[in-house]
Amino acid sequence: MTMTRFLLCVTMAAISALAQRHKFDLNASTPEGKLLQDAAQATGDATKIKLYSEFLEKNPKHQAAAWVYDQLVPLYLKAGELDKTIAGAEAALALDPANPVIAYQALQASEQKKDFEAVKKWSAATDEAAKKVLALPKPTDEEEVEFWKRDVDYSQQVIKRTEYSLYAAMLQSNDPKVQIALYEELQRRNPKSEYMPQAAGRAFLALRQTGQEDAAFRLAESTLATDQSNEDMLAVAASRYMDPKTKDPAKSLAYAAKLVEVMNSKPAPEGVPAADWEKKKNSLVGLGYWIQGMNYGTQSNWSQSDKAFRAALPMIQGNNELLAPAYFYLGLANYRMGEGPKGNKALLAEARKFNHACAAIKGPYQAQAQKNLVAMGAGR
Repeated sequence: MTMTRFLLCVTMAAISALAQRHKFDLNASTPEGKLLQDAAQATGDATKIKLYSEFLEKNPKHQAAAWVYDQLVPLYLKAGELDKTIAGAEAALALDPANPVIAYQALQASEQKKDFEAVKKWSAATDEAAKKVLALPKPTDEEEVEFWKRDVDYSQQVIKRTEYSLYAAMLQSNDPKVQIALYEELQRRNPKSEYMPQAAGRAFLALRQTGQEDAAFRLAESTLATDQSNEDMLAVAASRYMDPKTKDPAKSLAYAAKLVEVMNSKPAPEGVPAADWEKKKNSLVGLGYWIQGMNYGTQSNWSQSDKAFRAALPMIQGNNELLAPAYFYLGLANYRMGEGPKGNKALLAEARKFNHACAAIKGPYQAQAQKNLVAMGAGR
């Protein structure tokens, strides 16, 4: 009687021995043994798929089933049979939950389908299977130690790959709710993942898109505590700390100054046209200076308020929401710096100029600017 022992080998840059557990003895002279032998020796993928599938249909509970799935599922993926890849992976994991190689096949199939809910599911399943391998004890048999080391190395690599899969899916999805869910899964899985900074930036924008401003602010706060490179987070934090409910002038000034620093040194991101980046740069640098001017103005630090608003003016032209208070505080700052027994006619003239500009803009500052002009004897 001829006996054949089938062993599984899988690869991810290097051969792994994760399926050394899938050992079995099979009589090659039996129908099922002959079928499996034919499948293993077949040269064409289509023939292998046909024969392995036939074996599982006829022998779903056979001791060789786990090994057969390990052969069949990668063939499904290679052939573009994505749904069958996922179904096969589910069946394989039911037999052997500590099989990250097969789980990873389903993750790749989900990515190819751009099924982001499935990516989330199979990223978690692959991570879980890999961690089961890492939890296995080191073998006592020296001959198996090398295989064990490869298994551990593979599992560590694939865990990182599952984290990337979540971030990559965030980039591909146009649905902010999906992006948020993927980010939350990555955060749950590994808050210290190397992909968290980029993913946090994407999630921050998604939260704002869905109107979750408080959640976006909290995410900005937590991210900026360790990484202050995201200009959008800096802008929101600097603005929010001017809000009466969360007012903190020191933080607002610090974030505004950092916003100006970051935007003046940050190159255009890959894929962003230079003109678009220059427009955003000017807008955010102007906002950073404006926020500094507002904070210094409310603190009656007139020289610093004047300096910040003058720096902001060229970049906020056309934005009356920012221009009106900027002109108002510039008028007030120059008046305060110019008044007194000796007086500074040049600064008082500047004060009148800025109040005129403010009075010409409809809004909450208009009436007071007009009163200021009258008080300064500048006419109506």
